[in-house]
Amino acid sequence: MPALSSQPPKRQILEHFAGIARVLGHAHRLEIIEQLAQGERAVEGIATRLGQSVANTSQHLQLMRRAGLLSARRDGKRVLYRLAGTDVIDVVSALRRLGEAHLAEVRAVMEGYFHSKDDMEPVRRDELAARLGAGDVTLLDLRPEDEFIAGHLPGALNIPLDQLEVRLAELPENREIVAYCRGPYCVLSFEAVAVLRARGIGARRLEDGFPEWCAASLPVEHGMSTP
Repeated sequence: MPALSSQPPKRQILEHFAGIARVLGHAHRLEIIEQLAQGERAVEGIATRLGQSVANTSQHLQLMRRAGLLSARRDGKRVLYRLAGTDVIDVVSALRRLGEAHLAEVRAVMEGYFHSKDDMEPVRRDELAARLGAGDVTLLDLRPEDEFIAGHLPGALNIPLDQLEVRLAELPENREIVAYCRGPYCVLSFEAVAVLRARGIGARRLEDGFPEWCAASLPVEHGMSTP
């Protein structure tokens, strides 16, 4: 049984909230959340994607698990990690909105890189959801194949960014391309839209990415598919 605290109940709860905030206060851990928002993964896979050591990544994962942000299961000798819930994505999205609204440094990066690549209004989730049934849009998923197989938007075509220029012929003609990837700051969709527009192909980005689509309880598919 946990030891009784002399602090008032409200203060106890706030201390726990502060503990979660401390764990979130590390850029590598926020990147781990973005990775696990694509699907569950072993520590080695996460470390490879982030360019970090397995030992360092494992430490981050353990801290996040103790804070209630992650859960895990055994698969033979491996331990697979996943987000504790889509509400973890909601917290990170709230941090993004806060930073974009109030931090000049964030706005400077947005203007200096992201808006220079694509200053057009992105496609909102609700707009895209309404258009899917009409069949007038091609969804382009730019993530690696393993992330696509784990889950993707309905009918999406998977072409990783490094293959895009040699696979342009696979894109249907006379339909707007809506590109998406791991989240709102994932550079894959920005780069892809720039490539497509340079070749006269109408393209826009989804406003955020696959994790936020899932968090909004919108439909997803698994495995390989084509539009």
